[in-house]
Amino acid sequence: MTEPVILADVVRSDFVEGHHRGSVVVTNPDGTVDWAAGIVDQPMFPRSSNKPMQALGMLRNGLPLTDKLLALAGASHSGEQFHVDGVRQILATAGLDETALQTPVAYPLDDDTRDAWVKAGHGKERIVMNCSGKHAAMLLTSTLNDWDLETYRTPDHPLQKEIRTAIEDAAGEKVSYVAIDGCGAPIFALTLSGLARSFGLFAAAATDTQEGQVAQAFRAYPEYASGSTRDEAELMRAVNGLFCKAGAEGVYAVGLADGTGIALKLEDGTPRARKVVMAATLQRLGITNDTIENHLHFDLTGGDNVVGAVRPHTPTFA
Repeated sequence: MTEPVILADVVRSDFVEGHHRGSVVVTNPDGTVDWAAGIVDQPMFPRSSNKPMQALGMLRNGLPLTDKLLALAGASHSGEQFHVDGVRQILATAGLDETALQTPVAYPLDDDTRDAWVKAGHGKERIVMNCSGKHAAMLLTSTLNDWDLETYRTPDHPLQKEIRTAIEDAAGEKVSYVAIDGCGAPIFALTLSGLARSFGLFAAAATDTQEGQVAQAFRAYPEYASGSTRDEAELMRAVNGLFCKAGAEGVYAVGLADGTGIALKLEDGTPRARKVVMAATLQRLGITNDTIENHLHFDLTGGDNVVGAVRPHTPTFA
């Protein structure tokens, strides 16, 4: 296929008022493509869905984190207090404090947490930016290897070169482009198929491997890998062995315990259709439960009432 396809419909009061187009792919445990719709063999930026592979690159270079803090190192966290405490713990292990972070200043990602943060008299700060766990882990890895801390975000820094290698190894393909992500660190382009392969590899890896350690940290502590109220955490709790990570611009990737990988990207970058399309893909694979059923729609309101939903485009997932 040469262009994205319709993945979700926007239905209001039984009238289809629009669509979300994009691409989705399912890979087999051996990395081959099982099913795809849209463009899955051209470069795209996985955005924060790359974070588990970035964590792998750090583990390969001595990052000593496990369990909750390893999940936080690969997270796009909500800025809740336990996230902030965890970031400070990672930094303290490196002998640093939050002034070393080079994340942009931000408010917490979670709405209620943001409101409480502002009511407590805080403004935008680096430590509550959703990538601060990853940046703290980057600083710790650089400290342990005597790499420069001021330039840890630059693409030619030793840390970023090691992360690129880890991403290429997991995806089974070479990075085609390098850009700067929203947090200021490099982002490495893969095909959507390569992203799915990576997640299948991590999800099926033995827990005594570094890939398996990352996946197990996410599964055991999904609230550290995302947030207490996030749909990614709900999905990991609901499906045994499932490992997932969302990213900006409508990206979402899942790995299943048998090594199956799934990756999707919404062309318009919307987050609202992301969980809907993933739920439809899981159901196409014969995986369903109450959580997945709930993720099959994103409610649309009229006044105080639900009057429609974003829902899967049935012909695509038949």
